[in-house]
Amino acid sequence: MAILSIPDEAVQIQDPLQIKNYLAQYGVFFDQWTCSVQFNDDASQEEILAAYAKDLKPFMENGGYQSADVISIHALTPNYDQIRAKFLAEHTHDEDEIRFFVDGQGLFWFHLQDAPIFNVLCQRGDLISVPTGTKHWFDAGATAPFVKAIRIFTDMTGWTPHYTQSGVETKYENFKAPTVG
Repeated sequence: MAILSIPDEAVQIQDPLQIKNYLAQYGVFFDQWTCSVQFNDDASQEEILAAYAKDLKPFMENGGYQSADVISIHALTPNYDQIRAKFLAEHTHDEDEIRFFVDGQGLFWFHLQDAPIFNVLCQRGDLISVPTGTKHWFDAGATAPFVKAIRIFTDMTGWTPHYTQSGVETKYENFKAPTVG
């Protein structure tokens, strides 16, 4: 279940339809898929992709996406602090950044023109597509990170981050991710 937060306005939205509508007004696609498969920690990328092929294949065909893989981040991920630091810096991409959360959670932050800075806590079953060129950053958490997500690409080279160097993300370093209530 996703939670959208606007920290500077002390706003939280937990209703999925309200989240979807809020994000849509800024061109961000959000959906929720049934997430009925539980995976062991050692599940392979192929097993995870096969389990969601019935949803993934038509989504990819309709959007013209060419490939998908699985990212898995957890407390024992080597060099996690360095990986987290790269995600935490505000950046853009040359293609959509699409994630379907198979398990765990992560916080996408958005810095859009004519909008307050906001974030979306994505959890199991949430699918989000950050449009090309959108200023954003991502946090899997400072302690006990856990994200297992399918990444969907048109061309993986388009996912190279272009850092804005704005430093705006530092204003929100102490934000505590909300909990589902």
